[in-house]
Amino acid sequence: MYALVESGTITKYFNHPKGFTLGELQYPADLFMKWSVSEKEAIGIHEVVFDNSNFKDEQWYINTDQTFSFANDTVTASYGTATPKAHADTLFTAQDEIDEKGIEGEVATRGLKYNLIQTLKSQVANELARTDWYITRNIEKSTAIPSAVSTHRDAVRTKQAAMETAITNAADTAALETLHNYTRDANGVQSRPLGELPVLES
Repeated sequence: MYALVESGTITKYFNHPKGFTLGELQYPADLFMKWSVSEKEAIGIHEVVFDNSNFKDEQWYINTDQTFSFANDTVTASYGTATPKAHADTLFTAQDEIDEKGIEGEVATRGLKYNLIQTLKSQVANELARTDWYITRNIEKSTAIPSAVSTHRDAVRTKQAAMETAITNAADTAALETLHNYTRDANGVQSRPLGELPVLES
């Protein structure tokens, strides 16, 4: 990406090489590839430098739009301070009810905790579904459920409860992010504070 700077002000952006007019001169699209850096900058064309230092994981944060600035002969695209997504549900207020947007006290927007727990419940359902046929066979044919299967299903539910408690007790969005972020130990093994659901080996 390039920007055209005139008298210290960014006046045009180029996401893709294309011809343009500057003053009374027409410049071809191939100048972006063929001209040297100094030649492009001599007519005010600067390659944009991207500063992503403020950009955060969009699962947990709402990032600002990029802003562009020109200083020290450099055009920089950067982000403002990211806003953490709400970790708790947002409720309709008394004013919302007056404005007929919703009933005071009811959920207006689900927070991260609710969504994360719903995702977890779906993962649990998928894991248990792998052995549901043992339950169906037991009901229909009175065939005993293997102890390993029963133990596994109990372990999944126990871990689910612990994970839901950890999510519910997280103090804020940053704490939720920490729970879910993987780290690698000295042996190269990845893990996260939240842990994982047990998986029944085939």
